[in-house]
Amino acid sequence: MPAIDRRSLQHFDWVLVSLVLATLTLGFAALFSATQAGATGALPSEFRRQLIALGIGAVAFTVAVVVDYRRLERLATPLFVFGLILLASTLVLAPLTRGNRSWLVYGPLSIQPAEFAKLALVVMLARHFANHPPTEIRRLRGLLPAGLLAGSVVGLIVLQRDMGVAVLTLLIASTYLPFTRIPARSWAGLSVVGVAVLAALWRFGFQDYQRKRVLDFLDPSRDPLASGYQAIQSKIAIGSGGVFGKGYLEGTQTQLQFLPTQHSDFIFAVVGEEWGFVGCALLLGLLLATLLWGLVIASNSKDAFGSLLAVGIVGLLFWPAVINVAMVLGLAPVIGVPLPLVSYGGSHLLASLIALGLLLNVSMRRYVF
Repeated sequence: MPAIDRRSLQHFDWVLVSLVLATLTLGFAALFSATQAGATGALPSEFRRQLIALGIGAVAFTVAVVVDYRRLERLATPLFVFGLILLASTLVLAPLTRGNRSWLVYGPLSIQPAEFAKLALVVMLARHFANHPPTEIRRLRGLLPAGLLAGSVVGLIVLQRDMGVAVLTLLIASTYLPFTRIPARSWAGLSVVGVAVLAALWRFGFQDYQRKRVLDFLDPSRDPLASGYQAIQSKIAIGSGGVFGKGYLEGTQTQLQFLPTQHSDFIFAVVGEEWGFVGCALLLGLLLATLLWGLVIASNSKDAFGSLLAVGIVGLLFWPAVINVAMVLGLAPVIGVPLPLVSYGGSHLLASLIALGLLLNVSMRRYVF
């Protein structure tokens, strides 16, 4: 492993590291509560696996900090191609799970390639826009190369039949759009095309269970004991927490396991029930502070690639956080998006820690040129 430049250590970003550690601490506390109900042994199996993922993620985080991020600009293409190959392999090797082929399984080990493909896409887009500044793009056709990059990843995820992750990936890629100078009328025309595409997807692309999720979002009461059950129980858990919550390990919805997937997609409901409004505000405040600090890092970066990489990483964390919280509150369809650094999921935690390591990398090297 290459030695880290001493000048970089002088600018170690303690703010970012402190925010990440605080969020992880709250996340693991919530995860233990969500998984210990009905578990046997000292530690729940999901909690143990997440601890292992954290250990691997800590090593990956360190590597992402030590290796100069500017080397990624040269490695962006092979990393992106590898991500595509990994995604494509799921179409052949992945078992069918809950209607999609998103996971590569090797005995007890399972990997979700889409998590790493999203990170590779961010690196590739950062390199592309560093060479073709988004502020110089004034027509939609100027976005065609970036659209093809994003479309290749999204297309493979669609073939996996994981529409939720496909939409999330598209949103992550769209993080760079506010920096372009494309006129509003062009976006209006594109919106019309987008509506037509969505209508076609609804008719020909969505599976029955995906349509049902959208309809249940619009009216959870249409099937309260089956497909709408999760959304209803989630809102009950959030609402019952009140201002200060019912107390750690004291949530009835959580401990009596009324809330399905409470350790993964719906862990924010666990926080709301046991820690109340105060706990939710604290957790969301930490996530918001991390994202805002990422934008500060982007603005302070001395090179275009580092700045755009930081922006992309903020988008990589922002969109799943917004969608997950909206999903738990009943403001968005249930599409299976984890809450960064909090939800159970080894692949997501590992990819998030690598991304945050790169963000710290950019922050530390802002004076080293």
